[in-house]
Amino acid sequence: MTAMLMRAPTLAVNLLDPHSLLAALGALGVFLALFAETGLLIGFFLPGDSLLFTAGLLCATSATATVHLSLPTVLLAAVAGALTGAQTGYLLGRSGGHALLARTNRPRVREATERARTVLDRYGAGKAIVLARFIPLVRTVLNPLAGILRVPARVFTLWQVVGGLVWSLGIPLAGYALGSRVPNIDQYLLPIIAVIVIASLVPAALELRRAQRVPR
Repeated sequence: MTAMLMRAPTLAVNLLDPHSLLAALGALGVFLALFAETGLLIGFFLPGDSLLFTAGLLCATSATATVHLSLPTVLLAAVAGALTGAQTGYLLGRSGGHALLARTNRPRVREATERARTVLDRYGAGKAIVLARFIPLVRTVLNPLAGILRVPARVFTLWQVVGGLVWSLGIPLAGYALGSRVPNIDQYLLPIIAVIVIASLVPAALELRRAQRVPR
């Protein structure tokens, strides 16, 4: 009993901390987080970009490191989570998306919905679906919004697969490339994650600024 109590704190998972999530769940955490972030509105707060980059970094650590992940497994989990999540969000939007968004009383989700509409209107379905992958919050709401607006299923599926592959493979591979070049990369995880979080917010800030310049 005492041993179980001593191990209990290690089971706690901070969903906002990529390292904590990966340490607890490994590649499964990548799949679950990306599926929830891109397919379910409740996952809007999950750190998709920083999680992918951190997972790539942890694939470059030594096998004896505290957390070491397999690159092929991470990539497979990332692709599966990103693609199935987006398709699920689209299907939910088609089946009952209006009610789903109407029940959401979170200001950030509503603001992201307006940004997603702006992106769709400005760039068209194909380009918007790809760009949304790289904009936090927008990638959560654009998929059900595309279903609500009846974007053709073939069009949505084609472009969400294109955007999903670029996003889910490109970011962890970038993290792996950096980790392979910097010795003991796990010692610098916190500042690197902070930079990635800030960088992931730049597209959203730019899009919001552009939207504010457009006359209503």
